[in-house]
Amino acid sequence: MSIEPGADCIQGLRWSYMQIFNVSVVSGPSRGQLAVVGSGFRYSAESTARGADRFTLLISGKNRHDPGTSTLEVEVNPQ
Repeated sequence: MSIEPGADCIQGLRWSYMQIFNVSVVSGPSRGQLAVVGSGFRYSAESTARGADRFTLLISGKNRHDPGTSTLEVEVNPQ
């Protein structure tokens, strides 16, 4: 994803028939701030952001009747 330095982004993770039971941070960003908000996350970029930032989330839930987990790796680039 791309974000302006100093800006915030709120992103939901639910899609279609999915039910999300838990979202947890596997590895946090090295430059910005990350918070799990319900079934999504909020990322706040540093105001002096230079270069890419990364973080990883673990999502557990089910799609229709099939339970499972997914790992989401996010790369954040300044605009």
